[in-house]
Amino acid sequence: MRSRRRAPCVRARAIGAIRGALRRREFARRACSNSWGRRPPGYRPLRSKATCSARSSISAAACCASSRPRRAPKIAWTGTDETLDQETLDILGPGDFLVRNYVRDSENSSDPQPWINLYIAYFPSQKAGDTIHSPNHCLPGAGWVPTSREIIQLTSPDGSLFPVNRYVVEKSGHRQLVLYWFQAHGRAVASEYSAKYYLIHDSIQLHRSDGSLVRLMTPMFEGESPDAAQARMMKLGAQLLPLLDNYIPR
Repeated sequence: MRSRRRAPCVRARAIGAIRGALRRREFARRACSNSWGRRPPGYRPLRSKATCSARSSISAAACCASSRPRRAPKIAWTGTDETLDQETLDILGPGDFLVRNYVRDSENSSDPQPWINLYIAYFPSQKAGDTIHSPNHCLPGAGWVPTSREIIQLTSPDGSLFPVNRYVVEKSGHRQLVLYWFQAHGRAVASEYSAKYYLIHDSIQLHRSDGSLVRLMTPMFEGESPDAAQARMMKLGAQLLPLLDNYIPR
């Protein structure tokens, strides 16, 4: 008797559970399709100019300022390429080389800025005798004596830090600041030994032995500190760093 009395109740509960499940399923479907104007989790609407124009001038300005952060205007530069002589090319070996002197386009002629030299050497294959020539050896060979050397950190376009060699070299009473690093396959290192380690590692793992050297160099004012010269140089360097991946294969 008890089982007969409970049967309709159990059947009703089952039907109610099925209907509830169907309602929840339909709710989830509509929520995902945003048919009820809902937004997915973590959604953040972008504020547009149209939103700003509907407000007062003060609130509109604040809206646009918060949605579009101000950026410092880029400095205009003029670059002039230099040609490497055949003797130098024979020493460097097979590769692609860029030597370019940049000068700042300044309207104030009473405040001239020194040139900044960019040198990029890319070697598609590094074998015995065809490896990257480090400025650590080339600069002293050209008569530039290092008076200070250290490893600093620069900020890459993605916000991460990477190591860079910073030298102050001197020749006949003239000083220059030099920044250089080795770059290959999306990786930048300062140490020659690290570059050679990754050359072997990538040759085995990736079957690639290509690599590059990036160097920036500028004359230093009399009494100018390395930090001040670096800050002046990185006004150009900050514009160059995001472009390197377009020319140096990752």
